[in-house]
Amino acid sequence: MSRIGRQPIAIPEGVTVTVNGKEVTVSGKLGTLKKVVDSHISCEVKDGHVYVTRQSDEYKALHGLYRQLINNMIIGVHDGFSKKILVHGIGYKGTQQGSDIVLNIGFSHPVILKAVDGIKLSVDKSTAPNSDFEITVSGIDKDLVGKFASNVKDIKPVEPYHLYGIRYADEVVMQKEIKSGKKLGV
Repeated sequence: MSRIGRQPIAIPEGVTVTVNGKEVTVSGKLGTLKKVVDSHISCEVKDGHVYVTRQSDEYKALHGLYRQLINNMIIGVHDGFSKKILVHGIGYKGTQQGSDIVLNIGFSHPVILKAVDGIKLSVDKSTAPNSDFEITVSGIDKDLVGKFASNVKDIKPVEPYHLYGIRYADEVVMQKEIKSGKKLGV
């Protein structure tokens, strides 16, 4: 069996998991998520756990995948997911307008980040030094939060000399040494 797929998923208190044919529905205090499971994978809820099984060893990878997707759904409706994005640069500004964020990050026009369904955006200027600020992307769907954060990061990639740009708060970027000019030979 798959090492990940064979592990049962514990259902925390306040979360309900229902399996209707091939559709798994997870409901919790933060919302509801649905996922259609592949036809070769089956799910069963019993004794406060979700058990995911497969038909044969041919579907080993799908077994672990769907087990983890269901686990992420349970974590999402119970605790939620969030990504912190650090914006660093001289004169860079970010302001919140309703549920959207307006970024002035060195372009000739402001960049507007529109919040999509299931995503909550916020700007925090107090934790970062100088003109840096943090954008927090949060929601219950891990895939949606990660994709939206990745799209924000792609707006202005980090340049390696001064580290100006947009990156994840926990991302390590190697800073390059600035060229010091041609050295004189003796």
